[in-house]
Amino acid sequence: MTRKLATIRAINSLIPIKDADQIELAKIDGWQVVIKKGEFESGDLCVYFEIDSWIPTEIAPFLSKGKEPSTFNNVPGERLRTIKLKGQLSQGLAIPLHRLSKETVDFCTSIDWDDPTGIDLTEHLNIQLYEKPVPAQLTGLTKGNFPSFIYKTDQERIQNIPDDVFEMWKTDTWEVTEKLDGSSMTIYLNKDEFGICSRNLELKLDQTGNTFVDVGKQYEAALRQWNLNIAIQGELIGPGIQGNKYGLTKHEYRVFDIFDINNQKYFTPSGRHEAVSLLNIPHVPIIGNTTLKTATKESLLELAEGLSFLNSSQREGLVFKNHNSGSFKAISNKWLLNAK
Repeated sequence: MTRKLATIRAINSLIPIKDADQIELAKIDGWQVVIKKGEFESGDLCVYFEIDSWIPTEIAPFLSKGKEPSTFNNVPGERLRTIKLKGQLSQGLAIPLHRLSKETVDFCTSIDWDDPTGIDLTEHLNIQLYEKPVPAQLTGLTKGNFPSFIYKTDQERIQNIPDDVFEMWKTDTWEVTEKLDGSSMTIYLNKDEFGICSRNLELKLDQTGNTFVDVGKQYEAALRQWNLNIAIQGELIGPGIQGNKYGLTKHEYRVFDIFDINNQKYFTPSGRHEAVSLLNIPHVPIIGNTTLKTATKESLLELAEGLSFLNSSQREGLVFKNHNSGSFKAISNKWLLNAK
């Protein structure tokens, strides 16, 4: 799934901020953003940029605060982070359409739409997803791009789930697991070919000293013995990865999904649990099963905060997977405020 980092959305409501004359709080779907007072009215359209977007300087030069802009993939700009202003959580950036370039305005007005909300401008505005530099022991020699016959690992954030969909999901049963802060790794067996991938690339197997390859090869025999066309997707954690916040002395691979390549769909939670038991691969921490009957998006974001089940570090968040279909993640705002 390609993340939509810049979309046209409506300002749902505006909320005053105590002791603040120049700023106010805007609610945009499940997000809240501190904006300049008087720049929007409730119901106005805006371009909303999600956190972790890399914003080119020409779009929002004020993000550099008068300093020389940073650079990511040779593009001068800045990364959007979760911050607090006047005690209010602010996530992302909202810009009026008229403040963007004439080319963008012309592009937007040329689209034949009944309802413009949700239109994706990520590629048009050259918005990138900011990702931390990959440690040397994880880069390695690449075989090619991530295989087209496997879905990339990502879950939609709860803030982007439409309200009507969230309401429909309330009667379903959900598996709740901890989202670990590591590096995504996929191992697969397809038509007797074994492969190992990072989040975006497939790696060459005939190399040494690459953590993905060294760990992934440990499970090749198990996949070949099971002899199904499947992809195991999980989080690689341990020394040298995201600061090793779990305090491990060696690397661990923790499964969070299994993908059926032939049928192009994910295993159900129960099917996944049975498979990891047969394959003898550790699973990410399972918190339990629940319904969302009395839940709100806000309550699930609060639930996401807490300590990891692996140690006493602040957990990144929770992942919810429906026992039939559907999934989303709730990332801890407390974790985001402290993330580098």
